[in-house]
Amino acid sequence: MRKLTYLIAATIDGFITGPDGKPDFFLHEGDHGDFIRAEYPEIMPTHIRPLIGLADAPNKHFDTVLQGRSTWDVGVQDGMTNAYQHMRRNIVFSRSVAESPDPTVEFVATDPIERVRELKREEGMGIWLCGGGKLAEALRPEINELVIKLHPIVAGSGTPLFSREFSPELFDLAETKVFDSGVIHLTYTKR
Repeated sequence: MRKLTYLIAATIDGFITGPDGKPDFFLHEGDHGDFIRAEYPEIMPTHIRPLIGLADAPNKHFDTVLQGRSTWDVGVQDGMTNAYQHMRRNIVFSRSVAESPDPTVEFVATDPIERVRELKREEGMGIWLCGGGKLAEALRPEINELVIKLHPIVAGSGTPLFSREFSPELFDLAETKVFDSGVIHLTYTKR
């Protein structure tokens, strides 16, 4: 069965975007970036891949990306209706957009849990939950792995990693990578 991985950059105080919904304040330069490009080339948007030497890089972990509507909107504001054309599937969960403006992007207005369970039963690589916090909270029962790229930043406010419904759940720390840039990658697996 395929697994669902929530791989996301976060601040020390647990935010994945600023109050404007954009993640543009995270550190892009440094040894952590070299690692992420080498280990997870598929999380780089399609239009950026040729610029950083990843034009023909194969996907290593994921062939499906899941996004909430607000996360998808960030790409749309930059003129991209599908920022991950190199993925087999790009799925956006939205209750307000009924029809996809791009035939390569699937919009889902129904229960995200049921759709993810269907995806997990299919053959293929892993499923990447790209964001955002509301979708992560809705899918929390189905998340098998968390990969948190913890940046040495305190934001104060913005979109939280999860939408903060109180429901404690234990994860096991599987791997830690500390970078000279101050970024720490924390990999957790669900108990």
